[in-house]
Amino acid sequence: MLKLNLNLLSYYRTIELFCLIIMLNCLIVGHGAREHVIGETLVKGGAKLFSFMSFKNAGLEDLSIKIKIHSETDFKEIIDFSKENKIDFAVIGPEAPLVVGIVDALEKGGIPCVGPKIEAAQLEGSKVFARNLLEKYKIKSNVMSKAFDSMDGIESFIKDIREESLVVKPEGLTGGKGVKVYGDHLFSKADILEYCQELTNNNNRFLLEEKCIGEEFTLQTFVDGKTVLGSPLVQDHKRAYEDDKGPNTGGMGSYSLEDHLMPFITQKDVDIALEDMKKTVAAVKAETGVEYKGFLYGQFMKTAKGLKLIEFNSRFGDPEAMNVLPLLQGNLVDICWAIINGNLSQNFKFEKKATVCKYLAPEGYPVNPKKDESVNINKKKIDEIGAKYYYASVYREGENIYTTTSRAIGVLGIADSLENAEKIAEAGVECIEGKLFHRKDVGTRKLLQKRIDHMNSLLNS
Repeated sequence: MLKLNLNLLSYYRTIELFCLIIMLNCLIVGHGAREHVIGETLVKGGAKLFSFMSFKNAGLEDLSIKIKIHSETDFKEIIDFSKENKIDFAVIGPEAPLVVGIVDALEKGGIPCVGPKIEAAQLEGSKVFARNLLEKYKIKSNVMSKAFDSMDGIESFIKDIREESLVVKPEGLTGGKGVKVYGDHLFSKADILEYCQELTNNNNRFLLEEKCIGEEFTLQTFVDGKTVLGSPLVQDHKRAYEDDKGPNTGGMGSYSLEDHLMPFITQKDVDIALEDMKKTVAAVKAETGVEYKGFLYGQFMKTAKGLKLIEFNSRFGDPEAMNVLPLLQGNLVDICWAIINGNLSQNFKFEKKATVCKYLAPEGYPVNPKKDESVNINKKKIDEIGAKYYYASVYREGENIYTTTSRAIGVLGIADSLENAEKIAEAGVECIEGKLFHRKDVGTRKLLQKRIDHMNSLLNS
């Protein structure tokens, strides 16, 4: 077994040495805007791209040598497609295949992967596993929580923590829409008990957690099992409508600043968050015997009581990947090989620029979205403006693009300041016609100031 592992390691490093000389065949698994921007960045790094997706992404189709439309959790088909096309390594974009073991399957099939194995992917796949791990290994940013699979003990826990300080989180993947927060979705003890009873009736395990009050930020990292390297901070906007109103979504847009921080997040805060992520990666290895390799997304909140970990995701964010990867000054192909080989080093940087991503969604989203509506993109004008766009959940028939029931297209502005990046993104949105809407306030100075004032009021109270 040791000889086999050494041979594999030797193979990976031999391939890595030739990364800059030959074009490698790279497979991307996934079908969203996140995968579109990952694919674009891999091609920029010299990869010959192949895509395996459950739903055809027009952007990935344009970038790829060959695509296959099929279930992203049919591992046999993915392995066969990889062998048929002599894939050198695979990058797994979305969470769903990760938490059911795609990396384990592909690596057993001889295909190196960028992404955590099933045990490590539990950081996102199981909220209970994640909280228990953070508690056991004394990760400072952890929050008080307790797991339940029945109504026993719930009223007592609510009494101890107070109902106005509670969040209910169903176990497993919920697409950002299953978590319910007191004051936003639940407005009384009766509401909490009713939701817990609903989860119990559906045989869902769930967490009751303390509610955190502050400002969230996303720290996306590259991880090779031991080394954890960060990227510019990003803040997402989950609410569907302007001024942070309406139901939660997968994310209506996001921004990052030219100094890679936030006005209310210091470098010391980032260092603390990064250290907790490093300790978590070490804890995963200690607990499961498996090294965490791939991309790791930490959603943190700065509160009056310090930094709190809201959740981990075992992949890049969507839209947050669109804010970070276009700024990468380095070769993502090389970074992927370093992750696979376990020899990641800080030999890459990110441009000191601000970004604003605005998501276009079909009218009525997320409650009653209009689907199968035509979308017209003035690609020439978008290029002239300097904006970028990434296809999410749309489909193409001939030369025409149509909406589905989910987010449609992410439009990105990049500039030396937030104001200019926002103007570019907004101008880019104006180049896209259809029955769509977006949050015009994402990336604006007014909305940012609202967050600054909120954080100042918490810290000074």
